[in-house]
Amino acid sequence: MKIGRFKIKLIGLLVFTILACTKSIAQQVVQYKKVDTTKLYIEIYSPEKIETTKQYPAMVFFFGGGWISGNRNQFKNHAKYFSKRGIVCFLVDYRTKVNNTTPFESLKDAKSAIRYVRDNHSKYNVDPNKIIAAGGSAGGHLAAATALIDGYNEKTDNLSVSCKPNVLVLFNPVIDNGPGGYGFERIADEYKNFSPLHNIKKGAPPTILLLGTKDALIPLQTIEYFKLVMNKVGSVCDLKLYKDQVHGFFNYANFINYKQTIEETDAFLQSLGLLKIEPLIKIE
Repeated sequence: MKIGRFKIKLIGLLVFTILACTKSIAQQVVQYKKVDTTKLYIEIYSPEKIETTKQYPAMVFFFGGGWISGNRNQFKNHAKYFSKRGIVCFLVDYRTKVNNTTPFESLKDAKSAIRYVRDNHSKYNVDPNKIIAAGGSAGGHLAAATALIDGYNEKTDNLSVSCKPNVLVLFNPVIDNGPGGYGFERIADEYKNFSPLHNIKKGAPPTILLLGTKDALIPLQTIEYFKLVMNKVGSVCDLKLYKDQVHGFFNYANFINYKQTIEETDAFLQSLGLLKIEPLIKIE
């Protein structure tokens, strides 16, 4: 069967258009760190009609996976949604057990990522005082730890640039690494300096916690105690519970829960003045 030149050109144009549209979804990918031969990247999603004279909130996402595995795609749909809402979103690579590293290196990378965003805020039209750290499970630990843990900084980091975010969005986060908590067998006595639950202090950023009531890894009592201590030191800490939901309930594959947690997060950010009601974006 012969295909005319016009049809070939038309098909080629269609393929090019599809590829161009696909490329336009991911704004850019940049290297933010190199350790020995390991290169770490951030994928960036910016508002579509960004005004270069304005500064926007930033949302930095850390994937889950027990500091063992995982990748930055976990929060890609979150980033697409919140970028349309007016936030510059960053999906972060960090080292895990796959790289033959420990949770301590994971935290070093998370801190480096926040510092990168803050240090390069003008390049990405970001307000350096409106940085939101977000994550799920072990990624939730990293987000919380960038705010609450003072140690575990990369020796090559510019420590004059703060790694502390201004807001935390935590999806079933690992916040207790002490005896009986997640990861204690790897953290051991370092938990006193590594566990967010054991290092809450005055000045902790406003936080929203999202948890399923049947999470087998993150006990409800632990999350409730975290909220209690946060409130005692004077920090806003909202807790949203999802009846009978298990660990990882918020992921995009569980669309109903994904949509609900997006709505809760959006409302929380509005309450802090980081978002307005408009533009209204369909969650899909």
